Amino acid sequence: MKIEEFLLHQTDVLVLPVGHTLFSEGDAGDSMYVLVSGTADVLLRGKVVESAKSGAILGEMSIIDNSPRAATVVAREDCSLIAINAARFSALTREMPDFALHVMRAMADRLRRVGKLL
Repeated sequence: MKIEEFLLHQTDVLVLPVGHTLFSEGDAGDSMYVLVSGTADVLLRGKVVESAKSGAILGEMSIIDNSPRAATVVAREDCSLIAINAARFSALTREMPDFALHVMRAMADRLRRVGKLL
């Protein structure tokens, strides 16, 4: 199964209204999220470093290394997201190695972009 097919079959969609916070820098993180629709701002120390759009992965670092959230995410528009907890993440990476590569690429891309801003 491809990542896109997996996402199409999800029924547990989280709705985040405009202006609401998905998570804040320093929070404990037990899930990562796939942004299905809408736009969300990613903030570091209160500064917007990214406007995430549909397909973006958010909160992946905390689920990988069990550390506090490195950023804050706030809905710029109404958003729909799919939550992926640690157990599900582990299963997905075993069942779909492309999923793990997708997450790593997204993380590397974000780190490179943020590094240029700092």
